Amino acid sequence: PAESMSPVAPLPPLSLLLLLGRPVLGAPGQGAGTWSRFARLPYPQDQLFLHDAFPDGFLWGAGSAAYQTEGGWRQDGKGASVWDTFAHRPATPAGSAPSGPAGGDVASDSYNNIFRDVEGLRRLGVTHYRFSLSWARLLPNGTVPLNPAGLAHYHRLLGHLRELGIEPVVTLYHWDLPQSLQDTFGGWASPVLPQLFCDYAELCFRHFGGQVRYWLTMDNPYVVAWHGYSTGRLPPGVQGGPHLGYRAAHHLLQAHAKVWHLYNDHFRPTQGGKVSIALSSHWIKPQHMTEKNIKECQKSLDFVLGWFAKPIFIDGDYPESMRGNLSSLLPEFSEVEKKYIRGTADFFALSFGATLSFQLLDSHMKFQQLESISLRQLLYWINSEYNNPQIFIVENSWFVSGSTKRDDAKYIYYLKKFIMETLKAIRYDGVNVFGYTVWSLLDGFEWHRGYSIRRGLFYVDFQSHDKKLMPKASVLFYQKLIEKNGFPPLPENQPIEGIFPCGFAWGVVDNYIQVDTTPAQFLDSNVYVWDVHQTKKLIKVDGVYTSKRKRQCVDFAAIRLQISLLQEMHITHFHFSLKWSLILPLGNLSVINHTLIHYYRCFASELLRVNITPVVALWQPMAENQELPVPLARYGAWENPETVEAFVVYAKFCFTSLGDHVKFWITMNEPPVKNLSYTAGHNLLKAHAKAWHLYDKEFRTAQKGKISIALQADWVEPACPFSRNDQEVADRILEFDVGWLAEPIFGNGDYPQVMRAWLHRRNSVDLYNFHLPYFSEGEKKLVQGSFDFFALSHYTTTLVGWEKEDALKYDHYLEVQMINDITWLHSPSRAAVVPWGLRKLLKWVKSKYGEVPVYVLANGIDDDQNMVHDKLRVYYIQNYVNEALKAYTLDNVNLQGYFVYSFNDKTAPKYGLYSYVANQYEPKPSMKRYREIIDNNGFPDPEAPELLCPEEIASCSECHFFRTRKSLLAFISFIFVAFIVTIFFIMYYSKRVERRYK
Repeated sequence: PAESMSPVAPLPPLSLLLLLGRPVLGAPGQGAGTWSRFARLPYPQDQLFLHDAFPDGFLWGAGSAAYQTEGGWRQDGKGASVWDTFAHRPATPAGSAPSGPAGGDVASDSYNNIFRDVEGLRRLGVTHYRFSLSWARLLPNGTVPLNPAGLAHYHRLLGHLRELGIEPVVTLYHWDLPQSLQDTFGGWASPVLPQLFCDYAELCFRHFGGQVRYWLTMDNPYVVAWHGYSTGRLPPGVQGGPHLGYRAAHHLLQAHAKVWHLYNDHFRPTQGGKVSIALSSHWIKPQHMTEKNIKECQKSLDFVLGWFAKPIFIDGDYPESMRGNLSSLLPEFSEVEKKYIRGTADFFALSFGATLSFQLLDSHMKFQQLESISLRQLLYWINSEYNNPQIFIVENSWFVSGSTKRDDAKYIYYLKKFIMETLKAIRYDGVNVFGYTVWSLLDGFEWHRGYSIRRGLFYVDFQSHDKKLMPKASVLFYQKLIEKNGFPPLPENQPIEGIFPCGFAWGVVDNYIQVDTTPAQFLDSNVYVWDVHQTKKLIKVDGVYTSKRKRQCVDFAAIRLQISLLQEMHITHFHFSLKWSLILPLGNLSVINHTLIHYYRCFASELLRVNITPVVALWQPMAENQELPVPLARYGAWENPETVEAFVVYAKFCFTSLGDHVKFWITMNEPPVKNLSYTAGHNLLKAHAKAWHLYDKEFRTAQKGKISIALQADWVEPACPFSRNDQEVADRILEFDVGWLAEPIFGNGDYPQVMRAWLHRRNSVDLYNFHLPYFSEGEKKLVQGSFDFFALSHYTTTLVGWEKEDALKYDHYLEVQMINDITWLHSPSRAAVVPWGLRKLLKWVKSKYGEVPVYVLANGIDDDQNMVHDKLRVYYIQNYVNEALKAYTLDNVNLQGYFVYSFNDKTAPKYGLYSYVANQYEPKPSMKRYREIIDNNGFPDPEAPELLCPEEIASCSECHFFRTRKSLLAFISFIFVAFIVTIFFIMYYSKRVERRYK
């Protein structure tokens, strides 16, 4: 699932996005406009997941490389390659491939398992399979004689692919140069190699060309030249410095051009295929959007991708930035060579992923800019820079840990991101991409990383004899994606129209209201004289006083301001928390802050005066002392049973002092389950239950209010939707995060069975001592049912899995791995924006606890304080409310209220509906959008008849004017009555005077 806009604010048409700077024709240097173009795309719309299909006929495939997967390194007459020699070295340079006999000697053993691999392709439903030929298997010495066994092997593979209708995409050279050519000639450092490579290619075209339509001459020449002959990090391990690296690259380009011309002149007329070269690239973004930094980004791409792409796709020569910086190191092409190299590719074959983008890119190639994994922007840059070529993505994916078996969630979400970005490049940016290749079909030897990572769709147990392929979760993901040809819109992702019920609670939250008890000037009992002649100031008259009047709520200016702001939002409810630590500083009734209680009473009464219902929490934990009175915090806090009784005393005092004005109580708001011990949680539940029963028995009849607890409840989704293990982990986390406190109250009166079973297992197996207390029968009766409604705070959704992938995000206690879906929209604090998570949570509450009334008591996101970026909160509120509407309308959840977090930035920086700058409150666009939703009571169908709630039927459209101006009307009425009385007395005394004179 992914985000979608509501009917009220649809995504901008694609045509608008396409107008934002898309070039008609590319040219060298024109790619520099990429960074500024993507910096001004509409936010957040451009970052949302795109539900759409790829063009008809789009190619979907998987790939592999001979040395990574074939094995059989000495089998059937195969010669040694530079990788065989490199992997067998007794000691390897720092940072290079691991030494020892492993390497790719056996790897995935694809040489002996052709049918196994082809069956995996059939299961995926791919249209093409990219694989490489082993030069040393066909020509053991790099030149004649031909090895018949190698020839037969590839004929068998091509025959099986033809039977299944799978298009082969064949790479002639994927890094495994025959060792004989390295020993005899010095490998690619020699000018002899281009002709030898051409001879090898001719053999391949002649024997296999009738079955192959797509040829790639070589893979990633940057890695071969730079790390093979300059740094020596990879085979053949020559540390020849930049000079030798650039010379090797020169020969690689010449070799590629020779092979292309060979095919074009002698084989294309009869075979009708296409030839290109697989070029890899990273992506880079400027540290700051300055012209200088953008030029450095352009240079970074020139030095890696442009090094090979510009000669082939533009003019036969190296980029100007390389020529200007490396004039003494770069070899030169003659004019004849430039013409010969230019245009030697029938499509742009792109490789993008972990191998180059983050692992084999030298730091100086970044030119002090920042790496990024934006495939979409790279595609746009290629489109701009190289004249809108047809692009075939021939390698793309990420990796997971070598210990990860079949639930490869991290791999799935990177794959999802890259494929979605490809789709956006096609649909939004007009880039001509016609195929996509996942890397790789199966786990294999991962070059310099050995077997420490995995990149396959199919799992291979390298220690097993038969090397069976076992499908990972990514197989199911990719299989379904191919079937659907993309990410078509799903009904559950579409916004709905409809309204909430009459009496629905629309609210906003302020954890702690602004308290300002400074007395007003009207409470000053002194008498002053105005010195109108000299100082023009008020002068206090000593010893003269007026009688003091009682404090009035109007004396608190801070209250009037906050109330006016709340009125402006058109909300019906306002939720805030009391400060236990300030009301009863010692934790008992010996010291009471009467001024603060009076302030709270005034605030609640003023809310009621303007028809806003106060929703008041007795306790909300904060960082300092958990907002407990200091004596209680010092003596164990909730670990101490005495805190339970102290809370009951405090609750009774609040019910007594404020109950006439507060009819909607929360005992505890968002207890911090992540930081609570089981003993503290146990006491906290008993304190809640006792407070609930106290209100039920002593106050409910007279005050007619309702009371419950509010729990934080973020949704937890299994990272691999097809994995039973991940589903079990998600269920476990929900029970520990929500069920721990919810089940005793709303369920069976005891803790979730999942918690007890898990802790029993941990205690018995791992010798831990996690003690989850037991309730007595009396305590169960006390706690169970101590609610009037289910209140929850919901902010985001988390993905969890069971496979340990990232130690920093792994919870050993609960054995859970936190996973990030990088296609999700995220806030500046990296909170995921996942509207459908709210709907799933509400359905879960209903399935667990029945038809209990539910209030979403807090729902919000942080955003940049710049008002332009408040668009994220507009999107967030709109879509989360729409998902709440789905839960109410489609799932029959008994939802009775929704509250936005938070009121303003002063008390909750970056979360507010009002900004607070220079002592001024300003409504943000999100406040105005929320007000529109409130006024419409949801998202009404424009064609549906307007539904009037009972209190509205007896009123009229003009009545709103009078309801919202009660104070003004009272004042006018007073003036009118005074005027009538005055006229009456004037007339009365006039008549008396007349009679007297008569």
